[in-house]
Amino acid sequence: MKLALVHDWLTGMRGGEKCLAALCRRFPDARLFTLLHAAGTTSPDIERMAITTSFLQHVPGIEARYRLLLPLMPKAVERFALPADVDLVVSFSHAVAKGVRVPAGVPHVSYCFTPMRYAWHLRGEYFRSTDELVEVDRDEQLSRAGYGVFSGKITRRPVEFARDALLDRMREWDRRSAERVTHFVAISNTVAARIRECYGRESMVIYPPVDTEYYTPADVPREDHYLVVSALVPYKRVDLAIATCNRLGKKLIVIGRGPETAKLKSLAGPTIEFLGWQTDREIRDHLRRCRALLFPGHEDFGIVPLEASACGTPVIALARGGATETILASDENSLGSGFFFHEPTVNSLAAAIENFEESPELFCPQRARQQAERFSAPRFERELVEYITTVAQASQPAAVRS
Repeated sequence: MKLALVHDWLTGMRGGEKCLAALCRRFPDARLFTLLHAAGTTSPDIERMAITTSFLQHVPGIEARYRLLLPLMPKAVERFALPADVDLVVSFSHAVAKGVRVPAGVPHVSYCFTPMRYAWHLRGEYFRSTDELVEVDRDEQLSRAGYGVFSGKITRRPVEFARDALLDRMREWDRRSAERVTHFVAISNTVAARIRECYGRESMVIYPPVDTEYYTPADVPREDHYLVVSALVPYKRVDLAIATCNRLGKKLIVIGRGPETAKLKSLAGPTIEFLGWQTDREIRDHLRRCRALLFPGHEDFGIVPLEASACGTPVIALARGGATETILASDENSLGSGFFFHEPTVNSLAAAIENFEESPELFCPQRARQQAERFSAPRFERELVEYITTVAQASQPAAVRS
């Protein structure tokens, strides 16, 4: 089977790239198309592919500022000239990759991480900024809707009207370009519901891979601190974890980097430590040693909580989105793999942390490990390859199939 693979951009090895890598391993002769590629930032399975980039690759400093070129991305992905003789196109998309134009008659499977977040559901979370807001007493942090750390009346400025007009156009393009996809695959039931809402399409759910052979328990002592492993962007709600640990006086280690780094450091008290990004080995070591992983955002799926579960580590997560599909609630009725909090506020997260500390026996490391194994990498590769093979075969003329 001859494939063309399309990915938004290759600037690091995150969850989306781990999904892409599975098909790169299985189909090393496939052509890979992406808006831009920062050489050496992804796995060997991806780096060895024949990679075609867009005109955005030639913009000076693009690797650090590619998000600013969002208005150009639809045109960039539409200009790709995919080979006419491919049997199947598979896009891995949370932004524009699914909008690629495919050769006539060729099926297009879009493995959808989510419809474009900043155009649809999380616009406010992506574009909030402290200079638009008024700081309030820290006892009230995150207790209200909106940004949480800050509150007050927000006045929309001309730049915001322009931004919203642009994102409205992006949303319309996102909706129209969904018609180029013949088959949608969603990473979770949460995302399947969004695809139905945004595009009016049904989708198959195939959960992303978790490397349960690498993330394993170890006979090491637990330390008295909590852990966040995350890109430092607004919708991840790392600010919520920081504010809560500030209030409770709990030590929190934050692993990650992103545009929110300086802002989050300004919110942090003396018990908060930032390590920047770390290697997989260092992340695994921290997962094995921390008291629990905090997962405060409303995520599409969430691989890090399952990596924690694979290490036999408790997870304290917001009871929304993908976490509700992957974490087994620990309560007096059932031993589980983690504890939920139900509102994105300091009070709610603090109560969950206190509940965990009062009843740690409700967490079962064996059940956590078993739950993580349900999402293993071999399972992901098998399910995805079987699905795309079925799609490709169904599109062939009967004489060819026979």
